[in-house]
Amino acid sequence: MIIIKYILKNHLIPFIFSIFILISVFLLQFLMKFADKLVGKGLDTWVIIKLITYNLAWMVVLVVPMAVLVATLMAFGTMSQNNEVAILKSSGVSLYKMMIPPLAASVVIAILLVYFNNYIYPDANHAARLLMEDISRKKPTLSLVPGVFSQEVPNYSILVREIDQNKNELKEITIYDYTSPPKVNIVTASEGKIYLSRNQKKLIMDLVNGEIHESDNSKENVYRKLRFERHKIALPAEQFTFEQSAPGGPRGDREMGAQDMIVIVDSLNQIYQKNLADFNNQFNSILGKKIDRTGSNIISPENLSNIYIKTQQRIQSHSNSIITITNRLDYGKEEMGRYWVEIHKKYSLPFACIVFVLIGAPLGTMMKRGGFGMAAGTSLIFFLIYWAFLIGGEKLADRGIVSPFWGIWSANFLLTIVGILITIKSAREKVTISFDFLLKYIPKSWRSNEEEDTSSE
Repeated sequence: MIIIKYILKNHLIPFIFSIFILISVFLLQFLMKFADKLVGKGLDTWVIIKLITYNLAWMVVLVVPMAVLVATLMAFGTMSQNNEVAILKSSGVSLYKMMIPPLAASVVIAILLVYFNNYIYPDANHAARLLMEDISRKKPTLSLVPGVFSQEVPNYSILVREIDQNKNELKEITIYDYTSPPKVNIVTASEGKIYLSRNQKKLIMDLVNGEIHESDNSKENVYRKLRFERHKIALPAEQFTFEQSAPGGPRGDREMGAQDMIVIVDSLNQIYQKNLADFNNQFNSILGKKIDRTGSNIISPENLSNIYIKTQQRIQSHSNSIITITNRLDYGKEEMGRYWVEIHKKYSLPFACIVFVLIGAPLGTMMKRGGFGMAAGTSLIFFLIYWAFLIGGEKLADRGIVSPFWGIWSANFLLTIVGILITIKSAREKVTISFDFLLKYIPKSWRSNEEEDTSSE
């Protein structure tokens, strides 16, 4: 029991540290990608925090399996570097027994990640999509430039000659109102202020000492002129304010759990079978009708020509229906494949946690190095292999070249076999992976004293 606790303790800190580092990398990438869509829109800090929190869901799905591999490599690498693995083996504890605690922990993590993928990740993805759509609809706040007409408010054109940014005061204001064509209202004022209403729905123009000129293009003899000392105009400001949509509405395949997608796949399959039956009926209606023969059993050239013409006409009359049904069949097959890909991903990614323990434990004992750099560098190789197979398999499955099962699970099966072979080889004999050959490419001033001593030995 003490050994089990000790091995798990060696995994815990590297696991948490790896999650923190990897999420930070993904988060930095996310902010760099969407910074141009967020900056300059006057969004509240809480909105930005919610957007980041929602997007942490997909980061967790990708980061946790990676962190398991890095933590396993670091833990077993440190134990091997401190000769603890050799001591445990001499005490009768084999590598297989040493791998039982991290394997059991990886199973627990995989189960929790399956629950996360089916119940938390879809809702977070849905909320993130709605929030991003709401943000994309929001325009930047109204920007007035002295001496330049602003047409950011629909049906209004605003000209301000002077602007005092500190006091929010405007001078020599001219407003063209086109809200009720064919009428045109021109409002002028010597000064005024601009601000949003309390409910953020209206943009208030508080004007002082001005005139209102009203004209109607349909009535040439109608013209009105009003003078005012104080006048307020309420302009629409929905495009300058942020309103978050309520959750609900249609969801994509990454915004649903596996059970919901299975229900949709069943419905699509019923539609597919119905379209397939329609296709067979249409095809049989072309070839299944008997052609009458005249006179004898011998078909004359004239009858053969008539048969050809009738058959061609029959095929032409049914060709449009067959093409339509074929398109429906192809679409239904693609949709079912797309949903099955996402269903399998809900379980294949958590299963990768177990696979990475099978790879990380023997590799860690072989490397005899437990640093984060060495573990991250080695993990990167297997990450690239895993994601290459996963992404490639997903593309092939979407195109119908391979089944969704093999497209998504091939990476797990391949790395499981590799992990088992490495584990057996490492458990039976002493195998060491050395990276000392790389030291000659590193300048001596960059090497640590420990590395120089190791290379000299």
